[in-house]
Amino acid sequence: MPLDKAKVPFTLPKLPYAEDALAPVISAKTISFHYGKHHATYVKTLNELIAGTAYEGLSLDEIVVRAAADKDAAARKIFNNAAQAWNHDFYWHSMIPKSVAPAGKIKGALEKNFGDLDAFKKAFAQAAVGQFGSGWTWLVKGKDGALKIEATSNADTPIAHGGRPLLVVDVWEHAYYLDYQNRRADHVAAWLDKLVNWSFADQNLG
Repeated sequence: MPLDKAKVPFTLPKLPYAEDALAPVISAKTISFHYGKHHATYVKTLNELIAGTAYEGLSLDEIVVRAAADKDAAARKIFNNAAQAWNHDFYWHSMIPKSVAPAGKIKGALEKNFGDLDAFKKAFAQAAVGQFGSGWTWLVKGKDGALKIEATSNADTPIAHGGRPLLVVDVWEHAYYLDYQNRRADHVAAWLDKLVNWSFADQNLG
């Protein structure tokens, strides 16, 4: 997957499209705050937290996995920022300005595991809208090869638990509040219909 795995100091990866490219589903104003403020702050804070620690010099993936297994308070702060940096980069690539229907391996996998695309969208939307508080909703390939939908709270991410994510939607309020206020369901429905990057999901399927 086309994610920045460079070692520290980490830098904010470039968006794969212009800030206004996802409008009207996600406005340029929302992208400006979400990417330019929230995502950027996670990266900056991560660099500050890992300086001079055993995490310095590791890849972002390695930091997420190791910090998830370490239960002390300092590691939890590192995990939260590293996972949020990873999750956001994955999220930007999970979207594309002009979504097209899934094809190839991902199309077959969706049909095998959910019946059809509409059934998947219904199940995914239910998980995303039903996620209590802040978090993420993922399409994941399990160790048995089956596709499943997972919702994670706050910064939690499937890669911390050996999962293989294919795509994700961000359901933290800062991802949609400027455009939809409290109407998370409307945002998720528009996201599923207009923005999903099925080519990215297909690449991650392997």
